Amino acid sequence: MGKNSLSGGPPLKLTVGLSDRSYDILVGAGLLSQAGTLLKPFAHGRVFIVTDANVAKHHLPALDVALRAAGLSVAAPIVLAPGETTKTFGDLDRVLHALFERGLERSDLIVALGGGVVGDIAGFAAAIALRGVDYVQIPTTLLAQVDSSVGGKTAVDTQFGKNTVGAFHQPRLVIIDPDVLRTLPERERRAGYAELMKHGLIIDEPFFAWLEENGPKLLAGDSALTAQAVHRSCAIKAKIVAADERETGERALLNLGHTFAHALEAQFGYSDALLHGEAVAIGCRLAASFSAHLGICPLPETFRLERHMRAVGLPLHWRHLKVPPVQAEQLFKHMRRDKKAKNGQITLVLIRGIGKAFLTREAKDETLLAFLRDEII
Repeated sequence: MGKNSLSGGPPLKLTVGLSDRSYDILVGAGLLSQAGTLLKPFAHGRVFIVTDANVAKHHLPALDVALRAAGLSVAAPIVLAPGETTKTFGDLDRVLHALFERGLERSDLIVALGGGVVGDIAGFAAAIALRGVDYVQIPTTLLAQVDSSVGGKTAVDTQFGKNTVGAFHQPRLVIIDPDVLRTLPERERRAGYAELMKHGLIIDEPFFAWLEENGPKLLAGDSALTAQAVHRSCAIKAKIVAADERETGERALLNLGHTFAHALEAQFGYSDALLHGEAVAIGCRLAASFSAHLGICPLPETFRLERHMRAVGLPLHWRHLKVPPVQAEQLFKHMRRDKKAKNGQITLVLIRGIGKAFLTREAKDETLLAFLRDEII
């Protein structure tokens, strides 16, 4: 990967090419302070900020100042409780109620300032309020910067699983400021790193090798390395999304590890005992191990993944976290409910090696269940 061009220079720009719904991703240090200027072309009415209580403490004042300095009209912010448990129909209804109570019109702009939960629920509200309102993503976690803010997936969780009700609604712009990550707890940064690693595992072995060399320094707070990794990761996802917006083909590869991960999250009640990125890390390791179990992936490749996960402090198993015991049958039941299942068959993304992911629905239920039982031991 090339040298970082973000510090003190113009932001790096990526374009998600979707014809008349194409939009830019801007990556650069200090972009939050420029948000007013950047949003002005899209703010034809008032600006409605949706955020959570933790993010509001750190970043809402700076965003508010930037918007008002650009002459934009800003409505009273909508502040949610932090955490995955906020991503429900009840919380969606509260966001919609607040938007309408403040007088939302179709010409207005919704801004999602926060992590994946805020981005998902604000984006879903934008998709269905008044049959569609423009919105912008300003992600404040590493995980959201490299994953959920790009691609237009919006959703809430239900008793039937994670992200089971939602809509594809592309943002007008994504503003990524690596400086906001300085307020993130170490555990949150590490959880976000799992999505960086996932992109290398899917399609970009050289990026995975770059992470092997630079990952520990990145997680230690090197802002230049972080910016490079975010830009590279977003470029990978932007290319895949542009080719397959509705996840009918290649985009499904971005779900590497997620069928296992969502099952674990559902099992542990979407609580902070298991962060989404931690679940994705464990899910990626399980996908690699199951690939090796099927004779598809060489064992040295799975060992390479595990070595890197240990080097950056990612959990390889839920036993490494403070979570209750789980039965293989329980996880399997959650996997059967996964929204990617087709004709009752569980859909998995597996790997033939680092950077060589593929989609399959051919894994036999009894083989998968036996593998899960081995993982419980």
